[in-house]
Amino acid sequence: MRLLSVVASHEGGEACVCDLSAGFELTQPTISHHLKVLREAGLLDSERRASWVYYRVNLAALQQLSQLLWTETLNAATRP
Repeated sequence: MRLLSVVASHEGGEACVCDLSAGFELTQPTISHHLKVLREAGLLDSERRASWVYYRVNLAALQQLSQLLWTETLNAATRP
């Protein structure tokens, strides 16, 4: 979730691993792995530019996830 937030709040709404490495106490390969997992889950989109991959939040997927979680929260609150 923190990676999603950092990518979304980055200037221009996108970031590459080189932009994110300083904000985390993780190696660049570890951050790349987590970004790949988020991309495969559909929460991030990516675009390769030269030797870097730039990531941006997939707002439609994030909104769908938010609605799903909200619905589940409401359903859980109304269960006996």
